Amino acid sequence: MVYVTRGLVDVLLGFAADAEPEELTVSLAVTPAADLEGTEGVPPDAPVFTHFYPPDAGKSITAVFGVDLSVPAGQTQGRFISHPRGNLEVDKTDDLHEAILVAVPPWDEASLAAFDRSGRKQPLEVVDARPPTESLS
Repeated sequence: MVYVTRGLVDVLLGFAADAEPEELTVSLAVTPAADLEGTEGVPPDAPVFTHFYPPDAGKSITAVFGVDLSVPAGQTQGRFISHPRGNLEVDKTDDLHEAILVAVPPWDEASLAAFDRSGRKQPLEVVDARPPTESLS
C-alpha cells in the first residue's frame, strides 16, 4: 500500500496542470504515520508521502555542474511524474524510485496511480493527515 496526504496530492496535481504540456518530475519524501495527525487506520510504522522538493530547485546548479545538488542523496523515497499525453503507467524513460506516483489529465485524484520501481501498479490510499508543524529555530 502506498499512502499519500491529500494536501500533497492537491499540490502535485496543481504543479502538473501548470506544467502542461510539459512533463514534470518531483522528488517526494515520507513521514512515519505515527508522526502525523489524522492517520487512523494506517499502520503507525507505514511511510506516508508528505513532502516534496520543488521541481525547479537547483536547476541552475545542475546546469552548470551537471549534478543534481538540490535534493539530498538518499532523502527521497518516491517520485511524482506527470504524463500530459495520458498514459497512466510508468514509462521506460521515467526516473524510477521505490514508489512512483503517476498522474494524467484531467489532473484529479482519479487520474493518479502508484507504482513500484518495476512499474507494477500498487494500491494507493490518500489520507487526510497533516505533517507535524516545523519551524526554523
